[in-house]
Amino acid sequence: MKKTILISNDDGFHAAGIAALRKAMAGLGKLMIVAPAAEQSGTSHAITVANPLKVKKQKFDGRHEGYSVNGTPADCVKIATSVLLDRLPQLVVSGVNLGPNVGISVIYSGTVAAAAEGAILDIPSMAVSLDTFTNPRWDTAAHVARRLAGKILRKGLPPATMLNVNIPNLPLKKIRGIKITRVGRSRFAEIFHRRTMPRGGNYYWMDGDLVPLEDVNGTDIQAVKNGFVSVTPISFDITSYAVIPELKKWELKI
Repeated sequence: MKKTILISNDDGFHAAGIAALRKAMAGLGKLMIVAPAAEQSGTSHAITVANPLKVKKQKFDGRHEGYSVNGTPADCVKIATSVLLDRLPQLVVSGVNLGPNVGISVIYSGTVAAAAEGAILDIPSMAVSLDTFTNPRWDTAAHVARRLAGKILRKGLPPATMLNVNIPNLPLKKIRGIKITRVGRSRFAEIFHRRTMPRGGNYYWMDGDLVPLEDVNGTDIQAVKNGFVSVTPISFDITSYAVIPELKKWELKI
């Protein structure tokens, strides 16, 4: 039976990155594209519970190839696997995101969340991001995504584990290789630009930079900066096990 690949993102159904991913995955299996109707960057793993989800058939090249959903990336994977597909896909691929998802960005990323939702369902999944916001080299991202997708389809992934892939915005021949990395501990140093509305009152536009909080050696941040594709395995047990013995010493009581 032909393998099914579910494609989603957080930049929206009609984003250039999802078109690049669709072309990259062609031939690897039957494609189903289910993505947000509008941009959902920074929504993390939010889901829609207070409003109905509206699903609309969409077309590429004049043919029906997927659905847009007025929800988050996590919503898209949930409704695809629960309603729109007859059976669970063999692979979930989210992206290609315009902009990197390294360090603390993993927490905020809707692109990562779509892949995470697949991993929660024990579907091999990966998120793919390109390290730029301007002049993206979609051909490089597409080549890397296809190679990794083929490897995942052959090898599989452990339960509840996804791959977070970040690709330098370079010509393919200038990519130095692939590094298996860890998430770099970091934070955003936010800047809020204050503006005045025409009829009075203020609004703020958030900007900022990613600031490493530790040695970046071996991290996704370092790999991409040095021209390597970063591949980081991510799982979802967020327990801080090292702290449990200390908390037990507190002898907490009601």
